[in-house]
Amino acid sequence: MMDDWYFGGMHWIWWGLWIILIFWIFLIPYPTPGQKRKKDSAMEILRERFARGEISKEEFEQRKKLLRENKKK
Repeated sequence: MMDDWYFGGMHWIWWGLWIILIFWIFLIPYPTPGQKRKKDSAMEILRERFARGEISKEEFEQRKKLLRENKKK
């Protein structure tokens, strides 16, 4: 009679844990620790450098113009 309950209880808990783990690894839309981050575009990097004060406004405008010209080619 106890053999009928062998696959009940803990067996279903382990299946549930595996399903949650697989869902977490493959289906979570936001970055999780250990995943590679999307590389920033050149324009995003340029804006960040300008915002941090690493380049002047003139240099920012010049490089932005150069990036737009290269994008059209």
